[in-house]
Amino acid sequence: MTMTVTESIITIAAVVLATMLTRFLPFILFPAGSRIPSVVRYLGQVLPFAVIGLLVVYCLKDAVFTELHALPDVISIAFIVLLHRLFHSMMLSVIGGTVCFMLLTQFVF
Repeated sequence: MTMTVTESIITIAAVVLATMLTRFLPFILFPAGSRIPSVVRYLGQVLPFAVIGLLVVYCLKDAVFTELHALPDVISIAFIVLLHRLFHSMMLSVIGGTVCFMLLTQFVF
């Protein structure tokens, strides 16, 4: 299905408007110098941990623990925890865990 020029322009305008709204809305709602509400500060503290927990559950939801099929997943998670405890670097943990998982799945298991 092809869009007409008018439909394309409307679609692009809607995407641009939605993107600009999500980028500028926090600055409009919380201008510089104003006090950030306690609910927003609380969410800023707890949501990163909730997202990480959600990602771990999502990654392990299809893992088969009856045999060795889930072993690369478990080893990679342990490696990520170790990297993060040693270096406190989120980027290093993500890259290291991904490399560890890929090496285990491609060459070991």
